[in-house]
Amino acid sequence: MKFRYSDYDPSRKTIEELLRQLKDLYHDLLLQADGDPEQALRWMEMIAERYSLLPAGFTLEDFKKHLEQQRLVERTAEGLAMAPAGERALRQESLDRIFSGLSKDAAGDHRVAAPGVGQERLTETRPWTFGDPTSMIDSTASVSNALRRGIDQGAFQLREEDLEVYETEHLSSCATVLLIDISHSMILYGEDRITPAKRVALALTELIRTRYPKDSLRVVTFGDDAEEVSLDEIPRISVGPFHTNTRAALRMAQDLLRRERRANRQIFMVTDGKPSALTEPDGEIYKNPFGLDRRVVAKTLDEANHCRRIGIPITTFMLTEDPVLVNFVEEFTEAAKGRAYFAGGDRLGATMFVDYVRGKRARI
Repeated sequence: MKFRYSDYDPSRKTIEELLRQLKDLYHDLLLQADGDPEQALRWMEMIAERYSLLPAGFTLEDFKKHLEQQRLVERTAEGLAMAPAGERALRQESLDRIFSGLSKDAAGDHRVAAPGVGQERLTETRPWTFGDPTSMIDSTASVSNALRRGIDQGAFQLREEDLEVYETEHLSSCATVLLIDISHSMILYGEDRITPAKRVALALTELIRTRYPKDSLRVVTFGDDAEEVSLDEIPRISVGPFHTNTRAALRMAQDLLRRERRANRQIFMVTDGKPSALTEPDGEIYKNPFGLDRRVVAKTLDEANHCRRIGIPITTFMLTEDPVLVNFVEEFTEAAKGRAYFAGGDRLGATMFVDYVRGKRARI
């Protein structure tokens, strides 16, 4: 196999290829700019100039006009802002990107407590039993079984033991609360962990809206305290100079899930840090960023235990491999009887999606 390398020449691309490439870059920068198109386009201008991304005769102003023509952005008194179509495009791009990198062997052994509505036919078959619907009979396999048995007295006969039916899966209705850590450590040491978390939240939103409309998704951010954000505000989530109040996030998630009438309820938590804050009974926030404060840890583990007792599983997606924090997550997972995945930002989407989709399927 031979490779030939050459300098990047944007003039070799068709206008459709160029616009697709620029949109991908724009969406990446838009998430990092907390949903601000003006800031994303300023960064694009610097990158395009430095790496000569644009061919002669095509400027960033042309790209802006394209965004406006496609109604992805709109002009306001404060400048350019995301339009509803732009928000949908960002969610769809996030979903496409995650599924394009999704491998069949990704981690995610997710249990389903009870089957729900809707069923999907599988390729596997099994022998027919009384009560199976005739619409699920695999005619090809059934006839093959009869032929293998042979012709009886010169006539073809199809018997009960020849019949095979398709296996099916039931899709469970599920209510999910996604907890996103917005403490300062999510962008500490030059590592951007908040952007992958936002991209996964956007993709999960689009997946549920388009494929599982009977499911529900709520998003809660947690720093010094916990706060629910609307799904439309996900691109604008930003990290602040916050500590990590994991207990407040778990309490809010339980409150939200109590209102849901779904067969299954679950909590997904994306974090990279230890719990370092606690809400006191009087409303004051107790903070201790130094080490693992045993009081904060104990209260957080109590909340994990409570989730287990009321039947709400917690799946933690850990974005760091610090041994101390890994030990805490293992202790937390044991208390919640949940699951934990230690995945970098590049694997977060695939890991979470496999877990979510498998969790909706129960073989019948």
